[in-house]
Amino acid sequence: MAATLNTALALLDYLVRFPSLPGQSNLTIAGYIHDYLKDHGVYAELIHDDSGERANLLATIGPAIDGGVALSGHMDVVPVDGQAWTRPAFELTRDGGRVYGRGAVDMKGFLACALAIVPDLVTAPLKRPVHLAFTYDEEPGSIGAPGLARHFVATGMKPAAVIVGEPTEMKVIAGHKGGFERCTRFTGVAGHSSDPGRGVSAIHYAARFITFLEGLGQEFAAKPLPDSPFQPPFNTVNVGTIGGGAGRSIIAEDCTLDWELRVTPPDDGIAPMQRIEAFLTDLETEMQAAFPQASIVTEEVSNYPGLRFDPDSSALDVVRQLSGENSFTAAPFGTDAGCFDREGLPSVVFGPGSIDQAHIPDEYIETSQIEACLAFLEGLRARQCR
Repeated sequence: MAATLNTALALLDYLVRFPSLPGQSNLTIAGYIHDYLKDHGVYAELIHDDSGERANLLATIGPAIDGGVALSGHMDVVPVDGQAWTRPAFELTRDGGRVYGRGAVDMKGFLACALAIVPDLVTAPLKRPVHLAFTYDEEPGSIGAPGLARHFVATGMKPAAVIVGEPTEMKVIAGHKGGFERCTRFTGVAGHSSDPGRGVSAIHYAARFITFLEGLGQEFAAKPLPDSPFQPPFNTVNVGTIGGGAGRSIIAEDCTLDWELRVTPPDDGIAPMQRIEAFLTDLETEMQAAFPQASIVTEEVSNYPGLRFDPDSSALDVVRQLSGENSFTAAPFGTDAGCFDREGLPSVVFGPGSIDQAHIPDEYIETSQIEACLAFLEGLRARQCR
Protein backbone atom coordinates (compact mmCIF):
# COMPACT_ATOMS: atom_id res chain seq x y z
CA MET A 1 0.00 0.00 0.00
CA ALA A 2 1.63 3.21 -1.19
CA ALA A 3 -0.30 5.44 1.18
CA THR A 4 0.91 3.87 4.42
CA LEU A 5 -0.58 3.94 7.87
CA ASN A 6 2.38 5.97 9.12
CA THR A 7 1.77 8.60 6.43
CA ALA A 8 -1.88 8.93 7.41
CA LEU A 9 -1.06 9.06 11.13
CA ALA A 10 1.53 11.79 10.57
CA LEU A 11 -1.08 13.87 8.74
CA LEU A 12 -3.67 13.12 11.42
CA ASP A 13 -1.21 14.31 14.06
CA TYR A 14 -0.99 17.69 12.31
CA LEU A 15 -4.76 17.96 11.82
CA VAL A 16 -5.64 17.12 15.43
CA ARG A 17 -3.38 19.93 16.66
CA PHE A 18 -5.72 22.50 15.10
CA PRO A 19 -8.52 23.27 17.62
CA SER A 20 -10.92 23.95 14.76
CA LEU A 21 -14.06 24.67 16.75
CA PRO A 22 -17.36 25.65 15.12
CA GLY A 23 -18.08 29.34 14.81
CA GLN A 24 -14.40 30.25 14.98
CA SER A 25 -11.98 30.95 12.17
CA ASN A 26 -10.80 27.77 10.47
CA LEU A 27 -8.29 29.48 8.20
CA THR A 28 -5.29 27.87 9.93
CA ILE A 29 -6.37 24.28 9.27
CA ALA A 30 -7.76 25.16 5.83
CA GLY A 31 -4.50 26.97 5.05
CA TYR A 32 -2.44 23.97 6.15
CA ILE A 33 -4.40 21.65 3.85
CA HIS A 34 -4.21 24.19 1.02
CA ASP A 35 -0.42 24.41 1.36
CA TYR A 36 -0.06 20.63 1.60
CA LEU A 37 -1.92 20.23 -1.67
CA LYS A 38 0.06 23.04 -3.29
CA ASP A 39 3.30 21.30 -2.31
CA HIS A 40 2.07 18.28 -4.29
CA GLY A 41 1.15 20.35 -7.32
CA VAL A 42 -2.60 20.41 -6.64
CA TYR A 43 -4.54 23.64 -6.93
CA ALA A 44 -7.06 23.99 -4.11
CA GLU A 45 -9.65 26.74 -3.96
CA LEU A 46 -10.67 28.25 -0.63
CA ILE A 47 -14.29 29.43 -0.68
CA HIS A 48 -14.78 31.89 2.17
CA ASP A 49 -17.97 32.71 4.04
CA ASP A 50 -19.27 36.28 4.24
CA SER A 51 -17.08 37.05 7.26
CA GLY A 52 -13.93 35.87 5.50
CA GLU A 53 -13.00 33.98 8.67
CA ARG A 54 -14.12 30.51 7.60
CA ALA A 55 -13.59 28.65 4.36
CA ASN A 56 -14.54 25.49 2.50
CA LEU A 57 -11.92 23.84 0.31
CA LEU A 58 -12.35 22.29 -3.12
CA ALA A 59 -9.61 20.63 -5.14
CA THR A 60 -9.62 18.47 -8.29
CA ILE A 61 -6.94 15.94 -9.14
CA GLY A 62 -7.08 14.61 -12.68
CA PRO A 63 -9.11 15.78 -15.70
CA ALA A 64 -11.86 18.35 -15.04
CA ILE A 65 -14.66 16.18 -16.42
CA ASP A 66 -17.76 14.35 -15.23
CA GLY A 67 -17.57 10.95 -13.58
CA GLY A 68 -15.33 11.95 -10.70
CA VAL A 69 -15.53 10.88 -7.09
CA ALA A 70 -15.47 13.51 -4.36
CA LEU A 71 -14.08 12.76 -0.91
CA SER A 72 -15.81 15.04 1.55
CA GLY A 73 -15.24 15.70 5.23
CA HIS A 74 -15.63 18.52 7.72
CA MET A 75 -12.68 20.29 9.28
CA ASP A 76 -14.40 21.35 12.53
CA VAL A 77 -14.62 19.41 15.78
CA VAL A 78 -16.86 19.65 18.84
CA PRO A 79 -15.55 21.40 21.99
CA VAL A 80 -13.87 19.55 24.85
CA ASP A 81 -15.02 21.88 27.64
CA GLY A 82 -16.44 20.03 30.63
CA GLN A 83 -15.19 16.64 29.46
CA ALA A 84 -12.85 14.50 31.56
CA TRP A 85 -10.02 13.81 29.14
CA THR A 86 -7.15 11.64 30.40
CA ARG A 87 -5.00 12.42 27.35
CA PRO A 88 -4.19 15.72 25.62
CA ALA A 89 -7.27 16.56 23.55
CA PHE A 90 -5.43 18.39 20.77
CA GLU A 91 -2.46 16.07 20.43
CA LEU A 92 -2.48 12.65 18.81
CA THR A 93 -1.70 9.88 21.32
CA ARG A 94 -1.08 6.34 20.12
CA ASP A 95 -1.88 3.49 22.48
CA GLY A 96 -1.85 -0.01 21.08
CA GLY A 97 -4.22 -0.23 18.14
CA ARG A 98 -5.87 3.12 18.84
CA VAL A 99 -5.01 6.77 18.34
CA TYR A 100 -6.62 9.36 20.57
CA GLY A 101 -7.41 13.04 20.09
CA ARG A 102 -10.32 15.37 19.41
CA GLY A 103 -11.41 14.79 15.83
CA ALA A 104 -9.45 11.54 15.47
CA VAL A 105 -12.62 9.74 14.43
CA ASP A 106 -14.99 12.66 13.72
CA MET A 107 -13.67 13.19 11.22
CA LYS A 108 -10.04 14.14 10.76
CA GLY A 109 -9.13 10.47 10.43
CA PHE A 110 -10.89 10.41 7.07
CA LEU A 111 -9.33 13.74 6.04
CA ALA A 112 -5.88 12.32 6.83
CA CYS A 113 -6.56 9.24 4.70
CA ALA A 114 -7.77 11.38 1.79
CA LEU A 115 -4.68 13.58 2.00
CA ALA A 116 -2.37 10.58 2.36
CA ILE A 117 -3.31 9.25 -1.09
CA VAL A 118 -2.76 12.62 -2.81
CA PRO A 119 0.84 11.84 -3.89
CA ASP A 120 -0.36 8.60 -5.52
CA LEU A 121 -3.26 10.37 -7.23
CA VAL A 122 -1.01 13.07 -8.64
CA THR A 123 1.26 10.55 -10.35
CA ALA A 124 -1.52 8.18 -11.45
CA PRO A 125 -2.89 8.19 -15.03
CA LEU A 126 -6.36 9.23 -13.91
CA LYS A 127 -9.07 8.96 -16.57
CA ARG A 128 -11.62 10.53 -14.22
CA PRO A 129 -10.98 12.98 -11.40
CA VAL A 130 -10.86 12.66 -7.66
CA HIS A 131 -12.13 15.76 -5.85
CA LEU A 132 -11.48 16.85 -2.29
CA ALA A 133 -14.44 18.75 -0.83
CA PHE A 134 -13.77 19.80 2.77
CA THR A 135 -16.29 21.87 4.73
CA TYR A 136 -16.41 24.16 7.76
CA ASP A 137 -18.89 24.10 10.66
CA GLU A 138 -20.64 20.80 10.04
CA GLU A 139 -21.08 20.14 13.74
CA PRO A 140 -23.59 22.97 14.38
CA GLY A 141 -25.74 21.68 11.52
CA SER A 142 -23.97 21.68 8.13
CA ILE A 143 -23.36 25.43 7.95
CA GLY A 144 -20.62 25.38 5.32
CA ALA A 145 -21.73 22.48 3.12
CA PRO A 146 -24.62 24.18 1.26
CA GLY A 147 -22.29 26.83 -0.18
CA LEU A 148 -19.68 24.26 -1.16
CA ALA A 149 -22.31 22.08 -2.83
CA ARG A 150 -23.55 25.04 -4.89
CA HIS A 151 -19.97 25.98 -5.78
CA PHE A 152 -19.29 22.40 -6.87
CA VAL A 153 -22.31 22.50 -9.19
CA ALA A 154 -21.10 25.82 -10.61
CA THR A 155 -17.83 24.17 -11.74
CA GLY A 156 -19.86 22.18 -14.28
CA MET A 157 -18.33 18.86 -13.21
CA LYS A 158 -20.86 16.17 -12.26
CA PRO A 159 -19.32 13.55 -9.98
CA ALA A 160 -20.56 9.99 -9.97
CA ALA A 161 -20.32 10.02 -6.19
CA VAL A 162 -19.70 12.24 -3.21
CA ILE A 163 -18.38 10.07 -0.38
CA VAL A 164 -18.87 11.78 2.98
CA GLY A 165 -16.41 10.02 5.27
CA GLU A 166 -18.24 10.24 8.59
CA PRO A 167 -17.42 7.33 10.91
CA THR A 168 -19.54 4.35 9.82
CA GLU A 169 -17.04 1.52 10.54
CA MET A 170 -16.58 1.30 6.76
CA LYS A 171 -20.21 0.32 6.32
CA VAL A 172 -22.50 2.02 3.82
CA ILE A 173 -25.13 4.54 4.89
CA ALA A 174 -27.35 5.38 1.94
CA GLY A 175 -29.79 7.76 3.63
CA HIS A 176 -30.20 9.91 6.71
CA LYS A 177 -32.68 12.25 8.32
CA GLY A 178 -32.67 16.03 8.03
CA GLY A 179 -33.36 18.63 10.66
CA PHE A 180 -34.45 22.12 11.62
CA GLU A 181 -32.68 23.44 14.73
CA ARG A 182 -34.14 26.50 16.41
CA CYS A 183 -33.86 28.72 19.49
CA THR A 184 -37.12 30.42 20.52
CA ARG A 185 -37.16 33.32 23.01
CA PHE A 186 -40.38 34.25 24.79
CA THR A 187 -40.43 37.77 26.24
CA GLY A 188 -43.25 38.44 28.68
CA VAL A 189 -44.01 41.21 31.17
CA ALA A 190 -42.75 40.90 34.75
CA GLY A 191 -44.93 41.53 37.77
CA HIS A 192 -45.79 40.24 41.22
CA SER A 193 -47.12 36.70 41.07
CA SER A 194 -49.93 37.59 43.50
CA ASP A 195 -51.75 39.15 40.54
CA PRO A 196 -50.99 37.20 37.34
CA GLY A 197 -53.14 39.56 35.28
CA ARG A 198 -50.62 42.35 35.78
CA GLY A 199 -48.07 40.63 33.57
CA VAL A 200 -47.42 37.95 30.96
CA SER A 201 -45.57 34.80 31.96
CA ALA A 202 -43.02 33.85 29.32
CA ILE A 203 -42.65 30.47 30.98
CA HIS A 204 -46.37 29.70 30.79
CA TYR A 205 -46.47 30.47 27.07
CA ALA A 206 -43.27 28.49 26.51
CA ALA A 207 -44.91 25.56 28.29
CA ARG A 208 -47.86 25.74 25.91
CA PHE A 209 -45.44 25.62 22.99
CA ILE A 210 -43.72 22.58 24.49
CA THR A 211 -47.10 20.87 24.87
CA PHE A 212 -47.86 21.66 21.23
CA LEU A 213 -44.54 20.15 20.12
CA GLU A 214 -45.19 17.06 22.25
CA GLY A 215 -48.58 16.64 20.60
CA LEU A 216 -47.04 17.07 17.17
CA GLY A 217 -44.51 14.37 17.98
CA GLN A 218 -47.29 12.01 19.03
CA GLU A 219 -49.10 12.78 15.79
CA PHE A 220 -45.98 11.88 13.79
CA ALA A 221 -45.51 8.63 15.72
CA ALA A 222 -49.11 7.62 15.03
CA LYS A 223 -48.51 7.81 11.28
CA PRO A 224 -45.23 6.00 10.52
CA LEU A 225 -44.09 5.92 6.91
CA PRO A 226 -44.77 2.46 5.44
CA ASP A 227 -41.68 0.51 4.32
CA SER A 228 -39.38 3.33 5.47
CA PRO A 229 -35.72 2.35 5.94
CA PHE A 230 -35.41 4.96 8.70
CA GLN A 231 -35.73 4.29 12.41
CA PRO A 232 -37.93 5.56 13.79
CA PRO A 233 -39.95 5.74 10.53
CA PHE A 234 -41.47 9.14 11.29
CA ASN A 235 -40.53 12.75 12.09
CA THR A 236 -39.54 13.58 15.66
CA VAL A 237 -39.39 16.72 17.78
CA ASN A 238 -37.29 17.45 20.85
CA VAL A 239 -36.85 20.31 23.30
CA GLY A 240 -33.21 20.13 24.35
CA THR A 241 -32.84 23.03 26.81
CA ILE A 242 -35.06 25.49 28.65
CA GLY A 243 -34.22 28.47 30.82
CA GLY A 244 -35.89 31.56 32.20
CA GLY A 245 -37.55 33.36 35.05
CA ALA A 246 -36.14 35.21 38.07
CA GLY A 247 -37.97 33.73 41.05
CA ARG A 248 -41.06 31.84 42.16
CA SER A 249 -42.89 35.01 43.20
CA ILE A 250 -42.15 36.89 39.96
CA ILE A 251 -44.11 36.60 36.72
CA ALA A 252 -41.46 35.30 34.34
CA GLU A 253 -40.30 37.95 31.89
CA ASP A 254 -38.17 35.60 29.80
CA CYS A 255 -37.90 32.00 28.72
CA THR A 256 -35.73 30.42 26.04
CA LEU A 257 -36.05 27.01 24.40
CA ASP A 258 -33.63 25.13 22.16
CA TRP A 259 -35.58 22.65 20.06
CA GLU A 260 -35.43 20.64 16.87
CA LEU A 261 -37.63 19.04 14.26
CA ARG A 262 -35.97 15.96 12.74
CA VAL A 263 -37.52 15.01 9.40
CA THR A 264 -37.66 11.67 7.64
CA PRO A 265 -37.14 11.64 3.85
CA PRO A 266 -38.92 12.05 1.53
CA ASP A 267 -40.54 14.67 3.80
CA ASP A 268 -38.66 17.96 3.52
CA GLY A 269 -40.15 19.31 6.74
CA ILE A 270 -41.64 22.45 5.19
CA ALA A 271 -45.27 21.65 6.04
CA PRO A 272 -44.68 20.79 9.72
CA MET A 273 -42.46 23.85 10.13
CA GLN A 274 -45.28 25.99 8.77
CA ARG A 275 -47.62 24.52 11.38
CA ILE A 276 -45.11 25.27 14.13
CA GLU A 277 -44.58 28.84 12.94
CA ALA A 278 -48.34 29.42 12.72
CA PHE A 279 -48.80 28.21 16.30
CA LEU A 280 -46.10 30.59 17.53
CA THR A 281 -47.70 33.48 15.65
CA ASP A 282 -51.04 32.78 17.36
CA LEU A 283 -49.33 32.58 20.76
CA GLU A 284 -47.58 35.90 20.21
CA THR A 285 -50.86 37.55 19.18
CA GLU A 286 -52.45 36.34 22.41
CA MET A 287 -49.51 37.58 24.49
CA GLN A 288 -49.66 41.02 22.87
CA ALA A 289 -53.42 41.45 23.27
CA ALA A 290 -52.96 43.16 26.65
CA PHE A 291 -49.22 43.88 26.56
CA PRO A 292 -47.96 44.83 23.06
CA GLN A 293 -44.33 44.72 24.23
CA ALA A 294 -44.49 40.94 24.69
CA SER A 295 -42.92 38.92 21.90
CA ILE A 296 -41.78 35.55 20.57
CA VAL A 297 -38.62 35.48 18.45
CA THR A 298 -37.25 32.31 16.85
CA GLU A 299 -33.64 32.13 15.70
CA GLU A 300 -32.67 29.71 12.96
CA VAL A 301 -29.64 27.78 14.21
CA SER A 302 -29.41 25.45 11.23
CA ASN A 303 -31.27 23.58 8.52
CA TYR A 304 -29.71 20.41 7.23
CA PRO A 305 -31.50 18.38 4.56
CA GLY A 306 -31.92 14.66 4.72
CA LEU A 307 -30.16 12.26 2.39
CA ARG A 308 -32.78 10.53 0.26
CA PHE A 309 -32.64 6.75 0.41
CA ASP A 310 -32.04 5.82 -3.24
CA PRO A 311 -31.01 2.19 -3.84
CA ASP A 312 -30.24 3.10 -7.48
CA SER A 313 -27.82 5.93 -6.59
CA SER A 314 -24.58 6.00 -8.60
CA ALA A 315 -22.77 6.93 -5.38
CA LEU A 316 -24.04 3.77 -3.75
CA ASP A 317 -22.88 1.74 -6.76
CA VAL A 318 -19.36 3.18 -6.56
CA VAL A 319 -18.91 2.47 -2.86
CA ARG A 320 -20.46 -0.99 -2.98
CA GLN A 321 -18.26 -2.02 -5.91
CA LEU A 322 -15.07 -0.83 -4.21
CA SER A 323 -15.85 -1.93 -0.68
CA GLY A 324 -17.59 -5.23 -1.40
CA GLU A 325 -20.32 -4.17 1.03
CA ASN A 326 -23.63 -5.43 -0.34
CA SER A 327 -25.77 -4.21 2.55
CA PHE A 328 -26.58 -0.61 3.31
CA THR A 329 -28.63 1.21 5.93
CA ALA A 330 -30.15 4.56 6.86
CA ALA A 331 -29.16 6.71 9.82
CA PRO A 332 -31.16 8.95 12.19
CA PHE A 333 -28.42 11.59 12.39
CA GLY A 334 -27.53 14.24 9.82
CA THR A 335 -24.39 14.81 7.74
CA ASP A 336 -23.20 17.07 4.94
CA ALA A 337 -24.31 14.40 2.44
CA GLY A 338 -27.85 15.76 2.37
CA CYS A 339 -26.56 19.16 1.23
CA PHE A 340 -24.74 17.63 -1.74
CA ASP A 341 -27.67 15.39 -2.60
CA ARG A 342 -30.07 18.37 -2.57
CA GLU A 343 -27.96 19.98 -5.31
CA GLY A 344 -28.15 16.87 -7.49
CA LEU A 345 -24.76 15.41 -6.50
CA PRO A 346 -25.19 11.67 -5.73
CA SER A 347 -23.96 11.09 -2.18
CA VAL A 348 -23.33 8.35 0.34
CA VAL A 349 -21.89 8.23 3.87
CA PHE A 350 -18.95 5.87 4.32
CA GLY A 351 -15.86 6.26 6.47
CA PRO A 352 -13.49 4.82 9.08
CA GLY A 353 -14.15 4.53 12.80
CA SER A 354 -17.24 4.25 14.93
CA ILE A 355 -19.77 6.99 15.69
CA ASP A 356 -19.76 5.62 19.25
CA GLN A 357 -16.32 7.18 19.76
CA ALA A 358 -17.33 10.60 18.42
CA HIS A 359 -17.87 13.60 20.70
CA ILE A 360 -16.70 11.77 23.83
CA PRO A 361 -13.70 12.40 26.10
CA ASP A 362 -10.66 10.43 24.92
CA GLU A 363 -12.11 10.20 21.42
CA TYR A 364 -10.22 7.63 19.38
CA ILE A 365 -10.08 5.69 16.13
CA GLU A 366 -8.79 2.17 15.59
CA THR A 367 -5.70 2.10 13.37
CA SER A 368 -7.21 -0.94 11.63
CA GLN A 369 -10.03 1.32 10.47
CA ILE A 370 -7.53 3.79 9.01
CA GLU A 371 -5.82 0.93 7.18
CA ALA A 372 -9.17 -0.25 5.82
CA CYS A 373 -9.94 3.26 4.58
CA LEU A 374 -6.54 3.54 2.89
CA ALA A 375 -7.14 0.21 1.13
CA PHE A 376 -10.53 1.46 -0.07
CA LEU A 377 -8.98 4.67 -1.39
CA GLU A 378 -6.27 2.72 -3.18
CA GLY A 379 -9.06 0.82 -4.92
CA LEU A 380 -10.68 4.15 -5.78
CA ARG A 381 -7.43 5.37 -7.33
CA ALA A 382 -7.26 2.25 -9.51
CA ARG A 383 -10.93 2.66 -10.51
CA GLN A 384 -10.42 6.23 -11.63
CA CYS A 385 -7.54 5.13 -13.84
CA ARG A 386 -9.69 2.61 -15.73
